[in-house]
Amino acid sequence: MGTTDSDVQGRVVVITGGGTGIGAAIAERYAAEGASVVVVGRRREPIEEVAARIGGTAIVADASDAASARAAVAEIVERLGGIDVLVANAGGHGFAAVGDTTDDDWSAAITVNLSTAFVMAREALPALLGDGTGHRGGEIVIVSSLAGLFAGPSVAGYTVGKHALIGLTKSLARDYSRQGVRVNAVCPGWVRTPMADAEMDEFASHSPEIADRAAGYAAVTRDVPLGRPAEPSEIASIVRFLGSPQSSYMTGAVLVADGGAHIVDLPTVAFEHAGM
Repeated sequence: MGTTDSDVQGRVVVITGGGTGIGAAIAERYAAEGASVVVVGRRREPIEEVAARIGGTAIVADASDAASARAAVAEIVERLGGIDVLVANAGGHGFAAVGDTTDDDWSAAITVNLSTAFVMAREALPALLGDGTGHRGGEIVIVSSLAGLFAGPSVAGYTVGKHALIGLTKSLARDYSRQGVRVNAVCPGWVRTPMADAEMDEFASHSPEIADRAAGYAAVTRDVPLGRPAEPSEIASIVRFLGSPQSSYMTGAVLVADGGAHIVDLPTVAFEHAGM
């Protein structure tokens, strides 16, 4: 199903959290260009469905658990010969203010949003590093969030975990770029995914002014310059760029894909709404 002239043709691309949303879109994008895609996740059904659809490989593993991640990497190397790109995309949890976050909630948020990327990157590094025998190294792409740069209301665990991913990106890039591994991050804003759909449904159920999911998306992107959420395929295009030779002089970079939300000066929004 791949093309014959793609610079990712034949590369081994590993995607954590690849069973739904952005992860599934990334898997589809790489597979469409002829990459050998491995979808990793804890839930068997969604990753096997994605792998079957794109002609890839599904491996059930917990990216936050060292033994599980190490076994997954070993299986990938044995079956496919190595790893060229790791996309650390797994995430979620942590939707409460600090005062309402229990110890268990905090641990879960940091595990899912940060440890998944840290552990999987650490275990995959030996396969990604240039080894002097022809393997020139590879790329790690970490999917953070606009919440990695700013704080939303009552999302403390998620916000802290996503902020920490930026630090992880820079630390990995600083330590391993000269050894052949480039590491970059992408920070999406609102993306139309199953997780975001659920948030919009909850938003509508708690707000008399929001009739349905579509109205929810319209409300949360009202002050975004592009005025809409992203589609998963749009974020996948950015990840594909970062996880390919096209971004060959980039490492430690953080690309924001939020429709322009981060350029908005919040104190002046009221003037716009007043028609001034």
